[in-house]
Amino acid sequence: MILPIVAYGDPVLRKKAVEIDKDYPNLTALIANMKETMYNASGVGLAAPQIGKAIRLFVIDASPFAEDEDLEEKDRTALKTFNRVFINAKIIEEEGESWVFNEGCLSIPNVREDVYRQPKVTIEYQDEDFKTHTEVLEGLAARVFQHEYDHIEGILFTDKLSTLKKRLIKKKLDNISKGKINADYRMRFPNLKKKK
Repeated sequence: MILPIVAYGDPVLRKKAVEIDKDYPNLTALIANMKETMYNASGVGLAAPQIGKAIRLFVIDASPFAEDEDLEEKDRTALKTFNRVFINAKIIEEEGESWVFNEGCLSIPNVREDVYRQPKVTIEYQDEDFKTHTEVLEGLAARVFQHEYDHIEGILFTDKLSTLKKRLIKKKLDNISKGKINADYRMRFPNLKKKK
């Protein structure tokens, strides 16, 4: 089932998400719905807060990046199979000199900005069977993970911009929160809640 994606301005996007265990209700269906929602919106990642749930869960399928001929072959190969469910993820270490990449977010449609992130992360997470994994991600895989991880920490990519950049996009962000945006996927806007 395709779920509406929560738009910028909704308080759930600012909450630090809570851990879950294998007894979380309807987890298998939730993961399937999140993947379907992500694919429908042509995204490469989707975190639970983006569908209104403040839990430490996100899905990633970075295989579309594998088509990018500007990337090195080793990066393209790694991205081809970077399709995972991350539950209760933790970043153990971030390393390397920060590099810039133009990022966007399904909760902030039609806004893309250059964001600096470190190129290498050591992570720990549980998969959908609650098996624990420790892994090192590099390059674009690390970046996609960091972006989604930020969501479960209540952080958006726009928080990482300079004060000037934030001022320049403020009107766009205000319009998104008011529903004055055209997205080609279902969205839920915080300032359009029905009055009781």
